[in-house]
Amino acid sequence: MECKPLEKELHRKEMMAVQDSMDVLSGKWKISIISSICYYNKRRFSDILNDVVGISNKMLSKELKELEINKLIKRTVLDTQPITVHYELTKHGKTLQTIINNLTDWGIAHRKEIIGK
Repeated sequence: MECKPLEKELHRKEMMAVQDSMDVLSGKWKISIISSICYYNKRRFSDILNDVVGISNKMLSKELKELEINKLIKRTVLDTQPITVHYELTKHGKTLQTIINNLTDWGIAHRKEIIGK
């Protein structure tokens, strides 16, 4: 069954939207970083570094900057000694909460399916 021209255009827009999403969230670390912030609301750099196993300081810094540029996280510098920096999801970033929850649920179910635990 052939798609009608309007359906083809709709699907093209949907595929473009998926690609846009993947461009912002792709890579080995971004979803894990967002998850760390999501689960705790506010996180310090060192907290995220501990949560995301295997990430280096330099890579975490780079990824946080990209997430900030894409308006998914907000960086707040507190006037403390020593200076404390908190990261939290923006209003726009919080729209990813459902996706993070769905990925968590799927990951648990997938692990059970594959290894029975």
